[in-house]
Amino acid sequence: MRHRTFFWFIAPSLAAMILFIALPVVSVFIQSLHVEHEQVLRTVENCGPFGCSEETVIDRAATAELRAAQPLGRFAGLSNYTDRNHLAFSELATMWERSDSFADFTRRAMTLPFWRAMAFTLTFTFVVTPLVLTLGLAIALGVNALPRVFRGPTIFVSLLPMIVTPLIGSLVLFWMVDSRGVLGAFLQTLTNNPDLSLRASPTLTWIMLIVYGVWSSAPFAFIVFYAGLQTVPEEPLEAAMIDGANRWQRVRYVVIPHLMPLAVFITLMQLMDNFRVFEPIVGFQAQASATSLSYNIFNYLRGDAAQFGAAATTSMLTILGVVVLLTPVLIRTWRDFNRKRS
Repeated sequence: MRHRTFFWFIAPSLAAMILFIALPVVSVFIQSLHVEHEQVLRTVENCGPFGCSEETVIDRAATAELRAAQPLGRFAGLSNYTDRNHLAFSELATMWERSDSFADFTRRAMTLPFWRAMAFTLTFTFVVTPLVLTLGLAIALGVNALPRVFRGPTIFVSLLPMIVTPLIGSLVLFWMVDSRGVLGAFLQTLTNNPDLSLRASPTLTWIMLIVYGVWSSAPFAFIVFYAGLQTVPEEPLEAAMIDGANRWQRVRYVVIPHLMPLAVFITLMQLMDNFRVFEPIVGFQAQASATSLSYNIFNYLRGDAAQFGAAATTSMLTILGVVVLLTPVLIRTWRDFNRKRS
């Protein structure tokens, strides 16, 4: 394709990416370098029958004028990234010096908002993603082996978790695992513990959120893998059967290599989605035991005193985390592409 033709071909997409992706990211980065103005205080004297006293009050007019003059807030540079609500370098150094062991240091670090959210976010991402890939492939292989008359209803049922809105799905499962719900009552009976509550234990809460993440995301992996199975060539499978390969060996050496590009695509999508986990935490009301980076952003922006600088800083750190997660997968994909070209 000629250079001029190629330019006009990609110009609309390039303009949309600059307008809706690049410029908002730059705007968020600029906001992350600022903090909200402190309220202007002034001292007034109140006099009454028993004398006069001084009182400190908020000068709302002066505060509004200051915020109107500098809407982004007060410039703070990169201090937002290193304060206690984010990377907290100084706090971590102090905790390391005062800790008796690495376990004690970890326990202390989990009191910091950013690192507490990062711990759950990474755990959720690196547990849910491989489970989704494995379960999605297993369901696709199972459905593909069914008689054709049963495939349609099975596919429809398998896609139900993806059809349900994530927040609604998390609320439904939340009430099911409640002590008065079906799953909650069953677990109490199974363990013979009427006081068992999944929401009371941070560990059980994490497990519950991970189970929901797998349940809600597995249909996406299933439908992509199932579509890929329809393109597997028959000749290699027949040759493997003639050579005496069993079903597992055919799947391992013929089917899985054929589906690897789809597996990379699903991995990229799942890494991005799972690193931005938010709806399950709100639906399960699990913020006391588990928070994520996206939930921290939501928490900074709600209420009367929205902390736009803190929310923007966490947003930039989230974007950086997604880039770090995707880089190894993208590098491997690029190397495989160059190897096939050569």
